[in-house]
Amino acid sequence: MKSETYLDFCFIRENSGTLAAEVQNNFERIFKGQRLHWYLDDKTVLDAEVVVAEVKGMSSWESEQEVIDHLEESAGDTFWTALQGYQFYVYPPEKKGCGSCGVS
Repeated sequence: MKSETYLDFCFIRENSGTLAAEVQNNFERIFKGQRLHWYLDDKTVLDAEVVVAEVKGMSSWESEQEVIDHLEESAGDTFWTALQGYQFYVYPPEKKGCGSCGVS
């Protein structure tokens, strides 16, 4: 079963004009096979590029730690160099059965 997944990222680096495109390419590769969609908001502030990314949808991960593990395995140097912050929420499907008695 798939989990509801909400991922927020903030990327910042010196202005080169290509950060949003690089984040887009990274996401296409990193999230391939997941039913996730993203929105990128990019701005230039002083001499820096800022990209705030909202990712949401359904994924096969059951915890925030699984997302982190996946990113550590598949995200490249550009991703890690520019990443300045993130926030993850993963809501796995509820198990069927009696929640009070522990029977599944």
